[in-house]
Amino acid sequence: MSNRVVPLPRSGGGSRPHAIYLAIGFPPAAKSSAYRLRETANQFVALGWDITVITICQEAWEREYGLDHTLSEKVDPRVKVVELPLIREDLETDIRAFSEERSLDPAGWIKRLRQREQKVFPEPVFGGWRYELEAAVLRVHREHPADLLLASCAPYVNLAATWKLWEEHKVPYAIDFRDGWSLDVIGGGEAFTRDSVSGRWESKVLEHAVAVWCVNDPIAGFYRERYPHLADRVHVVRNGYDEDSLPDVTGRSPDPAAGLTFGYLGSVNFTPAFLESVLDGWRIARRDDPVVARSRFEVRGHIGAGPAREANRHMDLLKEAAADGVSFGGPVPKADLAATYGSWDALVLMLVGGRFVTSGKVYEFMATGLPVLSAHDVDHDAANILAGHPLWTGAVGLDPHRLANSFSEAARMALKATDADRRAARELARRFARPAVLGPAVRHLTELVRPTTAGDSTPAVAASTEDVQP
Repeated sequence: MSNRVVPLPRSGGGSRPHAIYLAIGFPPAAKSSAYRLRETANQFVALGWDITVITICQEAWEREYGLDHTLSEKVDPRVKVVELPLIREDLETDIRAFSEERSLDPAGWIKRLRQREQKVFPEPVFGGWRYELEAAVLRVHREHPADLLLASCAPYVNLAATWKLWEEHKVPYAIDFRDGWSLDVIGGGEAFTRDSVSGRWESKVLEHAVAVWCVNDPIAGFYRERYPHLADRVHVVRNGYDEDSLPDVTGRSPDPAAGLTFGYLGSVNFTPAFLESVLDGWRIARRDDPVVARSRFEVRGHIGAGPAREANRHMDLLKEAAADGVSFGGPVPKADLAATYGSWDALVLMLVGGRFVTSGKVYEFMATGLPVLSAHDVDHDAANILAGHPLWTGAVGLDPHRLANSFSEAARMALKATDADRRAARELARRFARPAVLGPAVRHLTELVRPTTAGDSTPAVAASTEDVQP
């Protein structure tokens, strides 16, 4: 694949091409996907595109995980953002806004809501947004003709709007599946069959996509096997890390007499039983290891959404563990990430899933230059990423006694690590810096949709099987 970018004449006759980006979760949404969405939009602008991001209103994120306005500070000012007045009814917490039906039968109300949503599009929670999203892409295209639409999933209802623009105007499109739709990334099997309603939607939309992005090799392999005739359009476009999130870790010399600080940063999207295993491992390590006994374990991030935010069994477990030096400090604004990492001596990487899950957080953790303790299945894609990391304890599964040994090992690493060790860890991660990952991917899309002749909107699809990855 060549890195040469040929300027693309805009459909409306201007000098700059225009991309519509369906990116629900764009900043200031406090979502882990926001980093990938922001960098993708910025890369389009850097390559000479006009770009219009379509997302949902900020009030919607206030109901869910909240807002982080520091995320918006590094969105290129030339990115146009269109916020749609779409919001999840089920996350409403003001009972004065409840209907009589919902007040009398809340479980039945939710069930009927999900049924209505999936009649519109086969996706619970978001299916009902289909027609508003379709109208939005048509309106944006009418006002500023698009040369490309990029849809980031989830939600997968974005595919309906993508297809609508293709049906009516034949605008070339690419799909950023990230984790994939027909793949159960946690269980590792097929989420639905090819002949199901969801399967027919996926097959139809992928058939005409110029490119399909996935975040790791196992997911890309699943899609290449599922759609062998589309295999050369499936590309690995990994998540990554931002340089401004990294702490200064040179010259560190933790004091074993004072104890260490272990930290976890990320959404708490694992089960209470998972968290309990990690906390049990921590307690065993404190019992058996004098340094860990004097140490602290800080958990930061989002726990629950909507009415369950910080009001669930996970919070109960963390409060019960306060006597063992465990604390919960809530989400960390993007602008404070480097300082937060800089206050810790070792990181605890808690991840669900297995070989199909990588998690964007693994790249940031390894790039900090701090010791990383893995709390996830042994057969996990994060282990492939961390292989060779000089300050990684290795993947031992979720047995509390094995995790206790990992806590002790991470403590030893934190005390013995040299600046050379930390530099080696960062150097290993450098290829995953977010611009290094997403820059080539956006250049590739630019080449794919270059018109064959002036004024011809038919995409020139490159014949390449090369993955778009570092």
